[in-house]
Amino acid sequence: MFSCSMRNLQQLENEAPIIQHALDLYKALYEDLKKFPKKDQYLLGKRCEDTMLDFLEYILLASSASKDQKSRYLTIAAAKFDVLKVLLRVARELKVLDNKNYIALQLRIQETGKMLGGWLRSVAIKTSA
Repeated sequence: MFSCSMRNLQQLENEAPIIQHALDLYKALYEDLKKFPKKDQYLLGKRCEDTMLDFLEYILLASSASKDQKSRYLTIAAAKFDVLKVLLRVARELKVLDNKNYIALQLRIQETGKMLGGWLRSVAIKTSA
């Protein structure tokens, strides 16, 4: 869909710090997914990982998109992020993800969510002006 060199990725991270936060969230999630029981790794764990990667893809697309497209990509990213939060809550409720790891992920999710919300508001203001 898009290509970027390492230098371009660094530039994107500087322009959109949410990318680094999302990468850090993915790394933490990845480590936690390794601890899921085998049967849950291939079902719930895979779904969590795919959703997280989709979220990351859409914020990357938004960061390099035109003003017209940015809002669309961020709206999809927000929907993916909401799905991720629900999947992680289900994992905790099923005791596939322990409370300690869930809380640690939630802290990262809250921080990333605040950044996403701010970016969405910023884009909405710029589009309406």
